[in-house]
Amino acid sequence: MQDVLAGAWQSLAGEPLPAVSLTGDESVLPGHFRVPAMASASIAAATLSAGELLRLRGIDPGTVSVDTRHAAAAFRSEHLLRIDGEPGPSPWGRIAGDYRAADGWIKLHCNTSRHEAAVCWALGVPATREAVTKAVAGKTTAEVESAVVTAGGAAALMRSREDWLAHPQGQAVAELPLVELNRIGDAPKRTLFDSDRPMGGVRVLELTHVLAGPVAGRVLAAHGANVLHVGAAHLPRIPVLTMDTGQGKRSAFVALDTEGGRAKLKKLIARADVLLQTFRPGALARIGFGPDELAELRPGLVTADVSAYGWTGPWARRRGFDSLVQMSSGIAEEYATDAPAPLPAQALDHATGWLTAAAIMTAIRRTATDGGTWHARLSLAGTGRWLDSLGRKDPKPSEADYADVLETVDSDFGRMTRVRMAGELPGAPPHWDHPSHRPGADTAVWSPVVPQPVS
Repeated sequence: MQDVLAGAWQSLAGEPLPAVSLTGDESVLPGHFRVPAMASASIAAATLSAGELLRLRGIDPGTVSVDTRHAAAAFRSEHLLRIDGEPGPSPWGRIAGDYRAADGWIKLHCNTSRHEAAVCWALGVPATREAVTKAVAGKTTAEVESAVVTAGGAAALMRSREDWLAHPQGQAVAELPLVELNRIGDAPKRTLFDSDRPMGGVRVLELTHVLAGPVAGRVLAAHGANVLHVGAAHLPRIPVLTMDTGQGKRSAFVALDTEGGRAKLKKLIARADVLLQTFRPGALARIGFGPDELAELRPGLVTADVSAYGWTGPWARRRGFDSLVQMSSGIAEEYATDAPAPLPAQALDHATGWLTAAAIMTAIRRTATDGGTWHARLSLAGTGRWLDSLGRKDPKPSEADYADVLETVDSDFGRMTRVRMAGELPGAPPHWDHPSHRPGADTAVWSPVVPQPVS
């Protein structure tokens, strides 16, 4: 696994790999793909990035360590979450899932009412599994995919790896780095807030949804960042993901479709250190918050953009999610028998989230050493390409008991059992200052946060 981490670290930081300990084996999760290795490497990359920030503060980070079993649990955190001893509500809608069309399989991603409505409108059917099954069976996968995407929904037909590599979007993704981190403007060197935590005093404005972006914000919060998640009251949410990924963050509502909301966002950005966002490429630019505008508004800002299919190519603006990228890129097809064979976790989401956090912390370090305004870009499809490049493993799993990597805390949602923050950093053990807040429970202002010493 050391070589997997070394490759990711080179793409991320372009520096020699610091001392790190990776323990455990890859049998903790089933399947042929090396998800445990990817999990350990991406968590280690983020933890090492935090350690380098700590070193910059004059604190010895110690030797970073990651165990594959804890990494596997972190990548399945939403599945392991319990509220008052019970699993969280299913993230999937009533018609979400895989359907057999006339020439193959297609996935309909219907975990919000908007996605469900788009599918029903595209197929001309009511929202019942029976009606959707019948309609899809009479069409080709390409017909269904095109109709749903045109209607504003999210769908992906199951392609082979070979078909994806020959596809224009697959070719575009192949040209992109795993992590793109560029200096896009000038700014004085940052003075780090006095803190004993890597991201202490760093304000992170999070405009994200679903999983990859929220995971990145959760990681940054565990390393001491002041994270404010901004959503909108009218937009649908997936409760179990909100509960799981909101650790350590505050949550506020801002209506970006109004002039007043955009003015409020502008004020937040003007005092932010990081903007983490998962809007489709170009969406924020259309309302006046593109990279150039942001660099002018807040010199020294670190911006991180996460997309599904990358930032170039014909699908750059296409809606996408982990499960759809698995279908599109050949991951779900490679070992399929009677139905698509997905990964044992939403691994593209989780890995991209951890790598995004790593890129942000690397950029913060560079603003302190070199100055400048920085822009990071990552994608689920790019992470999928990385996973494909790692080779394959024995698919047989061993028994994995996660009890010792779980912890229970009181939360706004009830007694919450969650996966402890993964990645050991002796110099400043990562932890969340509070559990997830209910959506919109906080005001959309930057509150002063006094870094708490590690007990």
